[in-house]
Amino acid sequence: MQAATSKEYGEVLESGAVRFERLLPGPIERVWAYLTEGEKRATWFCGGETEPRSGGRIELFFKHSQITDEPPPESHRKMNDEGALMSGTVTLWEPPHRLAFNWQGMGDPDSDVEIELAQAGDKVRLVLTHRRLATKSRMANVSSGWHLHLGLLEDQLTGAKPRGFWSIHDALKAEYEDRQRDAPL
Repeated sequence: MQAATSKEYGEVLESGAVRFERLLPGPIERVWAYLTEGEKRATWFCGGETEPRSGGRIELFFKHSQITDEPPPESHRKMNDEGALMSGTVTLWEPPHRLAFNWQGMGDPDSDVEIELAQAGDKVRLVLTHRRLATKSRMANVSSGWHLHLGLLEDQLTGAKPRGFWSIHDALKAEYEDRQRDAPL
C-alpha cells in the first residue's frame, strides 16, 4: 500500500463525524461537475442522478468495476460487478460551493454528507464532512472509503492513472480502525 500523507487522512471532528480536506485542480465548476453529474461521479465514486435542488433525490449507484480494474474481494463481488443502488435527499444545493445530502442505505442508519468547495488560488479546496456514523466500524469503513474515493477524484482531475482500490481497501480500513480507536461515539 502506498503510504498516505497525514493530511490525506480524515480527522474525527466529534462523535460519529469525520472530515476530509483536499486541494484539487480547478476550476471550481469542473470539480462541482464531478460531484453532481452522475456520469462524471461514476468515474471516482458512484453514479446516479441528482435532482439539482434542496429536497431533490440523489441516487448513489455503486459499481466499483467502473472505477477500478482490480478484482474485488468475494464479499464485494456482487456490488463490484452488478452494482448496488442507494439513495438520499439533497439537503443543501448551492452551486458550485456547497452540496449536502442525507445518505440512506447499506443496512446502516442514515448519515449526512456535506461537501464544500472554495477557490484557493488556481486550486479548489474540497472539504467533505460525513456525520451521524453510528458505530466505530461504520466510521472506519466510511473513512477508508472516502479516503480512497477522494484519491480517485484527484486522479480523474489530474489525468493520472487511477490508483488502486481493492488492493488497498482492507489495510486502509484497519488503519482507520486503529487511528479512530479512541474517537468518541
